[in-house]
Formats: sequence, C-alpha cells, structure tokens
Amino acid sequence: MISTQHQLILERAQRIMEKEKLLEDKPEFEDSNYSLASESGPRVFQILQKWVPRASYYFDKEHYCYAGHQIIIHESIESLGAVVWPGALALCQYLESNQQEINLRDKKILEIGAGTGLVSIVASILGAFVTATDLPEVLQNLEYNISKNTQNMNVHKPEVRKLVWGENLNEDFPKATHRYDFIVATDVVYHHTALDTLLETIGYLCQPGTVLLWANKFRFSTDYDFLDKVSNIFNVTQLAEFPESNVKLFKGTIREN
Repeated sequence: MISTQHQLILERAQRIMEKEKLLEDKPEFEDSNYSLASESGPRVFQILQKWVPRASYYFDKEHYCYAGHQIIIHESIESLGAVVWPGALALCQYLESNQQEINLRDKKILEIGAGTGLVSIVASILGAFVTATDLPEVLQNLEYNISKNTQNMNVHKPEVRKLVWGENLNEDFPKATHRYDFIVATDVVYHHTALDTLLETIGYLCQPGTVLLWANKFRFSTDYDFLDKVSNIFNVTQLAEFPESNVKLFKGTIREN
C-alpha cells in the first residue's frame, strides 16, 4: 500500500509537471476565476495558476502573485509541512477576490498548520494581524518565507509561533488574552492520527465571534468524517468548491450552548 506521505509527494510532483506543461503551452494567463455561481449551493471555482511563469525555476522555490504582490515561497518535498497544497491556493484566491465578503483589514488571524506560510503572507498583505503556527520542525522555513515576503511592505508584522495540536493550549494561548477574529486552516486534514487533537485545538481557539475558514482537498473518507465532527460543534457553511482539485472551502462559527 502506498503511504500517505508518498501519495502527497506524488501529487506535488504531478503539480510540478502540470506547471511545466502550462509554461510550454500557455505563456499568458487570464485573470478570471471562471465562477459558476449557484443560488442553491456553494460557488464553484477553478484554482487559478497564480504562480508566476519563469524561463527556469527550481523545484524548491515557487513564485506566486496575490493582491498585486509577488510572493516567493521556498518548499521542500521532504516535509509535508513545507509544500504548498491545493487548499492554500484555493483560500488565497478566495480571500484575494472576495475582500468585501471577508474583510481581513486590521483583523486578528491565527493560521493552524501554516506550512510554507503562503496563506499567512496573503492575509498579512490584505491587512491582517497574523499569527502563523506550526510544528517546531517547520518553523524555520515558515519564518523565513514570511519574513522575506513581508519585510519591505507596509503591513502589520506577522508573528510565527509553535503550536502542537492539543498541547499546552491554555498556557500558550490563554483565552483571556488571545482572541482571534479568524482561525484559518488549509489541507490540515488527511489520513493522519492527530485529527482528534486538531479538532480539539480548533474548538479551543474559536471563541464566540471567531470565524473558522477551512479549505481542504478531500481525498479520504476520514476527511468527510472530520467534516461531520466539525459540523457537530460549529455552524458550518460551504462557501466555495474547486471541483478540478477536489477542494472545498468552509466557513464556521462555534455553536453556543
């Protein structure tokens, strides 16, 4: 049986090959989201190729363009937390194109499982106070990407912090002093053993008034099981769907007893 990590790395390699083909066949990109909005359900989108085409580029460095800014992301296929996954691209695209619906300016945002930092960088460019969190082994690359892409911008300086799901939440993020307008997460749900502690962490960080934004590529039945569990403690609305990438974007607010 192919391992989850191997499968995800294969997806990464496939995405690289798709970009190479686009670079050869389609040098110009149209800035359209191809929206197929439905009155009875979530809006349907195609993830745009927001990376910037280059004559040559390295597999560990990718160039994106969001909110009028070029963003350079360093990646590594050796770590799942150091790769940009489809959910991050979907959420960045949605935040960029729906700023009236989701206004991040001067809002406090915490990203769970920030990985390479792309979503946190885009949120910062859009005016948010950002706290980007992940496991200790990911923080060095995360902090490097965020610092390099925000240091010369007139934005609120993002914060990078360690967050191990389910551990030391009361000590590290006391509710009395750590209230967030948005908790964001992308592709944090797949076939791993930390789903219960992930749900515990999301539930802890989302206080009344906090909005959860979760984008995920749905690969396994466990992804849908997790969605059911989230729906038990949150009022959940599906904002958008990206069928070609199997990505769904949800908005949630904690249920008040």
